[in-house]
Amino acid sequence: MLLDWMQTAPTLADDPVSGFDPDAVTVSETVEIAAPARIVWQVLTDMPRYNEWNPFCVRAESTLAMGAAVNMMLVNYAAPGTLVPNCEYICAFDPERLISWEMVYSDAWPYPARRDQVIEATGPASCRYVSTDAFLGVNGIHVFRFAGPWVKRAFDDSGRALKARAEALFATELKD
Repeated sequence: MLLDWMQTAPTLADDPVSGFDPDAVTVSETVEIAAPARIVWQVLTDMPRYNEWNPFCVRAESTLAMGAAVNMMLVNYAAPGTLVPNCEYICAFDPERLISWEMVYSDAWPYPARRDQVIEATGPASCRYVSTDAFLGVNGIHVFRFAGPWVKRAFDDSGRALKARAEALFATELKD
């Protein structure tokens, strides 16, 4: 599944610094969730509680305003037992449908990337979720080859954990 921005993003030929290469994208498994999109959105945007459910991103802080920093502490799947600080910036925000953040190119970090988390309502009490990470620019394919497999594992783990959290919250809501 390619997101709209991927279909219209500048290619590497157009922009070698931040251009899109369709071969440098990690896509998580798609998770079917027995909870409404609003509940999934609530979990994804309640960043102070990430440590309660997310096995990959164990801390996240952001105002979630467009352009705002998302400061995260990530489990390092490449070096088990360690954590890695990460800061990216909100670049898309469509309530109950899409939240995205990106790492922009800089001379100090020439590895731009964009993560999209997509929620698709499939009914009043169900939705599906998928996450992508597009590694951008001429270095993107190299980052993808190195990090793609463990990023996919991290996103798959997070998607399954998101499903469990959202379904548990929805079950509690139905009891009340």
